[in-house]
Amino acid sequence: MATKNFALRIAGFIFGMVSILHLFRIVTGISIIIGTWVLPLWINYIGFVATGFLCGWLWWLSFRKSGDSGNYITNYHRYK
Repeated sequence: MATKNFALRIAGFIFGMVSILHLFRIVTGISIIIGTWVLPLWINYIGFVATGFLCGWLWWLSFRKSGDSGNYITNYHRYK
């Protein structure tokens, strides 16, 4: 189980770094040119939200208990 949690944290860290790079481009407005095509800035907004969500989700999964399904409404009896 520790290996799974470690892998989830590494993947979450990588997504977090990519999210920070998207935010860096949003803040600085750096132009990225691929051939003759200029990468639009709105792609970084989508990338920032998506990779930020994946980062948070993977970190949450890595700290979750092994028997916890995450559904606190149907598993309410466990937490009384």
